[in-house]
Amino acid sequence: MSQHTQTLKEALFKLLLEHSFQQGEFTLSSGKKSSYYLDGRMTTLSAEGAKVIGEILYDWIAPLNVDAVGGMTMGADPIVTAISLTSALKGNPLNGFLIRKEAKAHGMGRQIEGHLQPGNRVVLIEDVMTTGQSFLKAIEAVHYFSSDIEIVQLIALVDRNEGATEVLKPTQIPVQALFPIDAFLQAHTSANSHPSC
Repeated sequence: MSQHTQTLKEALFKLLLEHSFQQGEFTLSSGKKSSYYLDGRMTTLSAEGAKVIGEILYDWIAPLNVDAVGGMTMGADPIVTAISLTSALKGNPLNGFLIRKEAKAHGMGRQIEGHLQPGNRVVLIEDVMTTGQSFLKAIEAVHYFSSDIEIVQLIALVDRNEGATEVLKPTQIPVQALFPIDAFLQAHTSANSHPSC
């Protein structure tokens, strides 16, 4: 990893810690209770967050020689847009696509919106990875759209370490996250035990 990318990662970590990470009592989409919550959209939908995320993930994805990036709406929406914009500014445009939970009941009746074609090589994106179910739904939707699309990698900003990697292992698609949730828990604990004077 280049020094520039490392600096950007440190900046993104601070943004996520400041804007997205909260401790308290929360009910997750799975129905489970949690003592912390990470709302990725508070960072991915911020101007600075979008800029940093676009640069980090474009630099990560560009060597993979993919045709497009996509993911499940809504968590992936701002990330996909940030990567696509950054790629265009760098002269190597990567188009995006978004996957609905279900196909629309009106219009064209699509489940996938945007730029996805049979035979494409793609990367799937997520803000926060928990159980892996969201990635599984995305993989299923992409392969239903066209069985010859190659999903090169699954990338999340944060892994909550609740079994996603194990659940996704049978897909044989490489899975990576920029940060483990433990890093935020440790940073939050450290900040609270050493408050600034």
